[in-house]
Amino acid sequence: MTAASLRVWDLPTRLFHWGLVLAVGGALATAWIPGIAIEWHARCGYAVLALLLFRLAWGLVGGHWSRFSAWRPSPARLWADLRGRLHPHDRIGHSPLGTLSVIAILSLLAVQVGTGLIGDDEIAFTGPLNRFVSTATGLAATGWHKELGKLLVIALIVLHVTAIAYYALVRRIALVGPMVHGNKPLDVLGLPASGQVDLPPSRDDGRSRLLALVLAAGSVAVVAWVAGLAASSG
Repeated sequence: MTAASLRVWDLPTRLFHWGLVLAVGGALATAWIPGIAIEWHARCGYAVLALLLFRLAWGLVGGHWSRFSAWRPSPARLWADLRGRLHPHDRIGHSPLGTLSVIAILSLLAVQVGTGLIGDDEIAFTGPLNRFVSTATGLAATGWHKELGKLLVIALIVLHVTAIAYYALVRRIALVGPMVHGNKPLDVLGLPASGQVDLPPSRDDGRSRLLALVLAAGSVAVVAWVAGLAASSG
């Protein structure tokens, strides 16, 4: 931390964020673009799953502002956020509205990945966990995945991007920059721009990054095992 900024987003959180952007973007693109093999859509889905597993673990042991314990979307804070009267300390990490947005996006992506894992389009792809559910459940999951689920994901992405633009243009608070370099300026947050502040920065050293790498490797291993169930069932 410096006198003018606070380390809010550690490197693993930032890599997760941009990795999720790429994986979800790839999943949507491969679902729409004609001629692309369904295997590429599945690979993007597996990437999303690995990222979600990592974020679940990182929310418990990651940098201070990336932990779930720092998410405090109480009704009072939500109301204050809606009126633009949020205390500066509650805007450092995810604001209450931002927290709800993140929870909604991650939850919906988890459902979308889950329906893909158990789905069966009866044409080109059968999820690796499809054999553990009934035929009716698999078909229902596929219907959700290809129709309403996809539309909800797109709607939340549009809402998320719109909120970022609103904060940048109306409230003059940049959200993209800190997710690139990790720091938030104290003066923009309404905190003293000089001198030390009694706020914990997110830990972002070599040891925490090594821990993140181990967790990421574990997440990939779990996804590889799940994906391998498809081959073993064949």
